[in-house]
Amino acid sequence: MAQNITRGIKTLLAEARAAVTTLPVDTARALLDSPEHVFIDLRDIRELQREGKIPGAVSCPRGMLEFWIDPESPYHKEIFSEDKTFVFYCASAWRSALAARTAMEMGLAPVCHLDGGFTAWKSADAPVETLKPR
Repeated sequence: MAQNITRGIKTLLAEARAAVTTLPVDTARALLDSPEHVFIDLRDIRELQREGKIPGAVSCPRGMLEFWIDPESPYHKEIFSEDKTFVFYCASAWRSALAARTAMEMGLAPVCHLDGGFTAWKSADAPVETLKPR
């Protein structure tokens, strides 16, 4: 029997975008040095190695997000226990919209995501940190 997908990616993204604050690049850029904000890069390590990242951003692969947020998880990362505003981003703001909504549903707050993702960040000539080769 064929699958019957009742809520596709367009619906999921629309719901996430309605629930999550979206920051324009200029607004996010102004927060770059803010001690109250932490940028969370959800992209795969290969994307970071190829493209770079927002300076100071914490790399959290999208597949590990829920495990890193949950303090009862053996994979919990302390950064997610800090009293910060979390600015999620990915390449194009799809994964980050979904991730920010999930983080909010888990109780992490406040959270937002970067409009247009890292692609928009680079297009705005915002600063980029390159990763050192391993």
